[in-house]
Amino acid sequence: MVFSFLFNKKKHSSKEINITPKSKSTESNKNNQPWASRKGELGEYKITIQLDQFPKNYLHHSDLLLRNDKSSTGYSQIDHVIITPYGIFVIETKNYQGTIYGGKDRKMWLINGKFKMMNPLLQNYGHIQAIKNNVNKKYYNSFISIVSFTKRCTLKLGEELRKINSNQLVVYDIELTEFINRKIAVLKLKNKEPFLSNEDINLIYNTLSNENIIDPLIRKQHIENIKNNKAININDHKCSICQKTVSDKVQSFCLSNKKFEGKIYCFEHQKDFS
Repeated sequence: MVFSFLFNKKKHSSKEINITPKSKSTESNKNNQPWASRKGELGEYKITIQLDQFPKNYLHHSDLLLRNDKSSTGYSQIDHVIITPYGIFVIETKNYQGTIYGGKDRKMWLINGKFKMMNPLLQNYGHIQAIKNNVNKKYYNSFISIVSFTKRCTLKLGEELRKINSNQLVVYDIELTEFINRKIAVLKLKNKEPFLSNEDINLIYNTLSNENIIDPLIRKQHIENIKNNKAININDHKCSICQKTVSDKVQSFCLSNKKFEGKIYCFEHQKDFS
């Protein structure tokens, strides 16, 4: 596995030479990033290796940190983005264990029916917006959102999130390459010409290289701010109508009940749905 990774990394480096990035490259960024401290490090490498297998004109970045004024921390950290002639795939990776319950329009998803997590598609929407802030508007319709879970979990999600015609997909990490290839194949059938030329791909890649923040202090502070925000919100279980604080049990019941559409209600206001 180690030799395979080194071989693929070398292959990726040769790919980047052809595009002559303006100042920063993905490889140099990796050397300045605290990969060992990131949760799911091996999973991240697994995705990177998969992305390395695509054609040479499919360029990708990993672990981008871009400014985002609409984010609570002021930044968006994007796990992976691969720029292809038929779409820009923005990939959010998750390393949970257990059964994941969720739907496209639900604000919160559940792990094992008990613990809540933010809908990762909404999270990835913010990442896509951060990228859009740095590229030409003519590329806006080229984005496809993918959330990748490891096989340590079981997905119990809305069927539309597994349909290849959707621009919001949830997959297992081992099938990421398959889904990207299938999506591109569908887009090729629907469109006679690619959305992006090689020049477009190079321009987007270089732009993201230049905007990527590699300062370790900023990255560290970004992670600390995320942890602090989670600590503040972890006990903030309030009724969506009266703002009365509810128990974890009530919260789990509401989030697992489709009729509440991902919102939390106290006992009194749950009666409104009877």
